[in-house]
Amino acid sequence: MEPKEKADDQEQEVKKGGDVFPDAGQAELFNQTATGQAPWRTQASKSDKETNDKEQTTASSVPDTWKLCEVEAGADYIPCLDNMEVIRKLQHDEHYEHRERHCPEEPPTCLVSLPKGYRSPIRWPKSRDKIWYNNVPNTQLVEFKGHQNWVNISGEHLIFPGGGTQFKRGALHYIDVIQEAKKDVAWGKRSRVILDVGCGVASFGGYLFDRDVLTMSFAPKDEHEAQVQFALERGIPAISAVMGTKRLPFPSRVFDIVHCARCRVPWHIEGGILLIELNRVLRPGGYFVWSATPVYQKLPEDVEIWEAMTDLTTAMCWKLVNKVKEKINNKGVAIFQKPMDNRCYDNRSASDPPFCGEYDNPDAVWNITLQTCIHKLPTDRASRGLRWPEEWPLRVETPPYWLKSSEAGVYGKPAPKDFQEDYEHWKRVIRNSYMEGLGIDWSAVRNIMDMNAVYGGFAAALRNMKVWVMNVVPIDSSDTLPIIYERGLFGIYHDWCESFSTYPRTYDLVHANHIFSHIKKRCELLGPVVEVDRIVRPGGRLIVRDDMETISEVESIVKSLHWEVRLLYSQGKEGLMFVQKTMWRPSPSSS
Repeated sequence: MEPKEKADDQEQEVKKGGDVFPDAGQAELFNQTATGQAPWRTQASKSDKETNDKEQTTASSVPDTWKLCEVEAGADYIPCLDNMEVIRKLQHDEHYEHRERHCPEEPPTCLVSLPKGYRSPIRWPKSRDKIWYNNVPNTQLVEFKGHQNWVNISGEHLIFPGGGTQFKRGALHYIDVIQEAKKDVAWGKRSRVILDVGCGVASFGGYLFDRDVLTMSFAPKDEHEAQVQFALERGIPAISAVMGTKRLPFPSRVFDIVHCARCRVPWHIEGGILLIELNRVLRPGGYFVWSATPVYQKLPEDVEIWEAMTDLTTAMCWKLVNKVKEKINNKGVAIFQKPMDNRCYDNRSASDPPFCGEYDNPDAVWNITLQTCIHKLPTDRASRGLRWPEEWPLRVETPPYWLKSSEAGVYGKPAPKDFQEDYEHWKRVIRNSYMEGLGIDWSAVRNIMDMNAVYGGFAAALRNMKVWVMNVVPIDSSDTLPIIYERGLFGIYHDWCESFSTYPRTYDLVHANHIFSHIKKRCELLGPVVEVDRIVRPGGRLIVRDDMETISEVESIVKSLHWEVRLLYSQGKEGLMFVQKTMWRPSPSSS
């Protein structure tokens, strides 16, 4: 099919044809499906969640007509966070239950509208400083936080000066204050993967890119409307999530640093249940960096909170390694360190908080209720998390020390070899195929999602590009997410029969490697493909590698959504499809 006329602000790309992909061998198309022999249980099995295959049915049927979603959230609709039918029936919301995921029984098959005046996003790195107002037309945060140097309006742009509640003079100065306070933070070497809690517009994570640090930022979809959406529009990684009643969707012992700057989380109450959850995800020997008024103010309430936090962190065996007050912003930072072994745990005078039971798996996270207990560390030195990873960037190429040659990896070879061959495969595919063969303007690509990341080899092969990759490990696939974190990358667990916790129009490129054939064993393909349409920006791209039967099903759906098929190639039963989303939306009248 011939591409339609495109707006001036959307780049023209090479049309499909023989000159686009001259050498099929460059795509390395083969059946990259798991053997089922890998030693890593799925997240679903760890969390005791049923993910049964559905009865075999015919291919997903494409609707005769598409309709816009008629929802209160409008152009910002996140199905699992905006399920008002369920949210209004909740008995409680004091623990932010109303901000947690409540997915519809069936994935929506309506389409999310575009904001009026939407245009192709400003490209990185300029996007860190300014975005189009019409793309995220929310003013509440400007009114709430403008005086704190978060965000301001200037003509048709939203401007981000790089400040925050705790760092009005700029994030880079604040980042350097942390480094000075604890030298072996060593941004971009020892400390590579950070969790930023209650991130605001994620300027902290946005400026940590200058230090070669990758930050997973999160905040709830709350009264500060669109803070996570602002972050993603700027080209900064973020998800919509809340510290409520459930564990965060990350493995245990994976983040080098957890950071909280005035994130408004009451860490000290209810047995410290929320801080204990951060303890679960923090790597042994990692740091908790806390910048809030109790650290540096002497008001009675602040003193009371600091004393409670001191008692709690001491009971958790965290060590206060430094507490500083810097002069320019007149703010303070406290840095705590998690222990590397069980010696402190074994010598505690009191058992509060208690230890978790032996059957409480710290890596079971999918819809698992938070507990006020702490997990002791493994005693076997060969276990994951007991040695600090290699310094970045060496860690991205090095198989984790806890991968055993005696165990088979996802693709059936000894695990370290499986890891290495996967990495070499994706380096070749990206170098020989994706960089040139698809005609992608990579300067227009910033936010990438890998729907089925396995070892994170695809993201690792892109590490020298000015992009970031959200690595997704499906809950019914081998749990390789700890491996991804170990190599200095990040990611999240997800069930692709549900919607993802992100705003519409937030990804420039989605990579789908043998995931749709996996998904359709459990749910109809229509919902997941519509979800990809929701999260990809107009002008954004989808690369599908799968069996040709599945590719044909996806092709029929995306064509009906007016996506442009740039390339369709097959080699035996395996194939590759490259498609691009347009600005098309059904007219409101047809909805």
